Amino acid sequence: MSSRERWTVYPLLMLAIGLALRAASVPSEKFAAGSIEAVRISCGEIVVTAEDGTTLVHIGRVKGGGGGRIEINDRAGVESISIGTTAEGRDGGIDFFDAEGQMTGRLRTGKEATPAQAPAGPE
Repeated sequence: MSSRERWTVYPLLMLAIGLALRAASVPSEKFAAGSIEAVRISCGEIVVTAEDGTTLVHIGRVKGGGGGRIEINDRAGVESISIGTTAEGRDGGIDFFDAEGQMTGRLRTGKEATPAQAPAGPE
């Protein structure tokens, strides 16, 4: 094999081996990691689930185009506490829910707790 042929064949061989190893080590349809360290993460929503698939924490947008909302659920997936804004405006607060997921009260900045209202919830 001449020098010119080696300069052509060996880089192509290394490229083919590298692409094969990359495809085998990181499947394109799903990426899973035990831990990720980052300075900043930008995403649409974050969902924390239990081993059985129950949503424990949901961080995302309020239905109807409102601001952000954090929902904390019990082990059965029923909403217990939520922190965020309403769909109607900048009115933010902490919502409290009973065992059935019905709102029992809201604590807002500068105001006292209000009676139960229908929660906006995430999209």
